[in-house]
Amino acid sequence: MVLVLVDHDHGVLDELSLQAVTYGRELAAATGEQLDALVVGADGSGVAGALGEHGVATVHVAAHDGLTDYAPVAAARAASEVAARTGASVVLAAGTPRGNEVMAHLGAITDLPVAADCVSVAPGSPTQVVRARWGGSLIEEANLHGSPALVTLVPHTVAAEPGGSGAGDLAQFTPELADGDLLVIARPAAAEEKAGVSLADAKVIVSGGRGVGSAEGFAPLEELAELLGGTIGCSRVVTGNGWRPHTEQVGQTGTKVAPDLYIACGISGATQHIAGCRNAKTMIVINTDPEAAIMGYADYAVIGDVSKVLPAIIEEAKKAKAG
Repeated sequence: MVLVLVDHDHGVLDELSLQAVTYGRELAAATGEQLDALVVGADGSGVAGALGEHGVATVHVAAHDGLTDYAPVAAARAASEVAARTGASVVLAAGTPRGNEVMAHLGAITDLPVAADCVSVAPGSPTQVVRARWGGSLIEEANLHGSPALVTLVPHTVAAEPGGSGAGDLAQFTPELADGDLLVIARPAAAEEKAGVSLADAKVIVSGGRGVGSAEGFAPLEELAELLGGTIGCSRVVTGNGWRPHTEQVGQTGTKVAPDLYIACGISGATQHIAGCRNAKTMIVINTDPEAAIMGYADYAVIGDVSKVLPAIIEEAKKAKAG
């Protein structure tokens, strides 16, 4: 059986977990096994229908009074129970901060190795994996020994696609947790509401780097993003300078995105940033430096000053929208 650890926020399903479920379905089909999922927290039972539509046969729901918020060790403890009870051959999670953290704790609990950030998994003895290392600049082929195989999947390796009847079974249980399993719980913090589409889900992202020049320099980027129905992204140096919030950072230490269109304005293209945007279907780069590293990833490039190029693009976008 292939078991996928599914993340949710009080019943709101994480899209990257659906990608992991889609990949898990492919693994299960290749090995002739059943696909199951684990959801931690009773309020996650509402996602069972969506998981069934993506091919999950049984949704295991870990219900416990201490599991109302994200508790990584407790989640791993619940995963170890389900994996042992069902005889899972593979345990898979999305390669997100949460997914990697829970899987690391699961490895510690079961005394098994974990292969994080995989782009390919071939179950067997040993399991063969292909991993993205150093922000995707290095691809590693490795053998993973131990059963079950514990792996996480690089975000956007596959698209989330339905592939089931939507009639999966629901199996709720109470995991056996010690007090120490609940020492770390991430409570939701009050955050400023941001209107519009989220960075992770955006189809169009207008992203700025050092070349934008200042916080005020993001005004035309915001205008273009609004015209295109998209949202704003930025590089790490921008958040480091305090020009934009970290929630808008694209990259290895920010959000990994896969929009239809990524417009990079004044971004040099450090490895960490490219790791976050390389899955964009189309990338337009605006930069004064024709030798900038990001040029190697551009589908279209404009060599010029962002402050002069963007107003022209905005004008054309307005004409297209009006006509």
